[in-house]
Amino acid sequence: MRVLGAALALAIGIASYGALVEPRASAAATGEAVVQPVLDRLTSDDGAPGALAEVRNGTGATVLTSGVADLGTDAPMRGDSSFRIGSMTKPFTATVVLQLVGEHRIALDAPVERYLPGVVRGSGNDGRHITVRDLLQHTSRLPDYLTYYTPQDALADRYAHHDPVDLLRIALAHPPVTPTTDSGWSYSNTNYLLAAMLIEKVTGHSYGTEVRQRILTPLGLHETSAPGDATGIPGPHPRGYVRPAADADPIDVTEFNPSVAFGGGNMISSASDMSRFFDALLHGRLLRPAELAEMQHVVSTGHEDGSAYGLGLQRWSLPCGGVFWGHMGDIFGFQTMSGSTTDGRQATVMANLDPGGTDAQDADVKAAVTTALCA
Repeated sequence: MRVLGAALALAIGIASYGALVEPRASAAATGEAVVQPVLDRLTSDDGAPGALAEVRNGTGATVLTSGVADLGTDAPMRGDSSFRIGSMTKPFTATVVLQLVGEHRIALDAPVERYLPGVVRGSGNDGRHITVRDLLQHTSRLPDYLTYYTPQDALADRYAHHDPVDLLRIALAHPPVTPTTDSGWSYSNTNYLLAAMLIEKVTGHSYGTEVRQRILTPLGLHETSAPGDATGIPGPHPRGYVRPAADADPIDVTEFNPSVAFGGGNMISSASDMSRFFDALLHGRLLRPAELAEMQHVVSTGHEDGSAYGLGLQRWSLPCGGVFWGHMGDIFGFQTMSGSTTDGRQATVMANLDPGGTDAQDADVKAAVTTALCA
């Protein structure tokens, strides 16, 4: 079980990687027949109040739900729900940075110092020796500020605004991390905090404005937003819960100020919007071929599942063959994952409990995605 006392990095970062579950039906089975049992397992054995999945292919979309959106009223989970997406924010941030690379306003292999002079300094961390690519690929060795700013800290004053400079200062008070992989990969939310700061410095506009103008409006993603200091979730949405201990009742944390996850985990979206975003991204509607190729140039994460990380984009193997691209996300109240194949299949899954979910919940969120993509 991942309890509330675990590092908030897990609450906004990558979820624990569970074992893949092989599809349990023939190729002729519908997505509903094979995905629904996984969702039902999430809301029974795994302990999440509710779950939803959207499965898309070239002919249409199927939305599946299980459990409840609100433990107080037992209202069922709605298929058109919006929710916090945690680290699935990172592909949006990386896309904006790579668009600026394509416009020759940012050089991918330039030091961060060029754009944020003097900002990355302290305890052996030095922006003169960290590139923009390092930020997007998590090879900077920068410590994760969310390792030191605990969930209890964040929830103690959940409506407080968090200035990016203050969050960065928390990270820079600690020495660079020592990667455990030969690739030098080490996940850190500090990287995407800086990437969002970089966007603002180069464009002169807010991070949210650039995401909206460059991605959300062109794609018509009306349920997706970078909410700034807004504490609520607009539109139909489930309540989001944390479980502070294995035997504790879930606590409602639906409302809080997401600025604590600036650039790396602060966005809100829906299953439909996430599937459409990844489909557009992988089919070249957001990036030129050169920048998309850079995004898909991966390094090993060192995880047992063989996953690899590009520039804000994760790659996994499918149990039925081939690979899929996407990202996982965790933030107070919600665990999410979205994946897409290059031949036009997408799946997005959400459970409204995190942190405090079981290892089985981690595994089944991923199993729902892989099962849907293989159905």
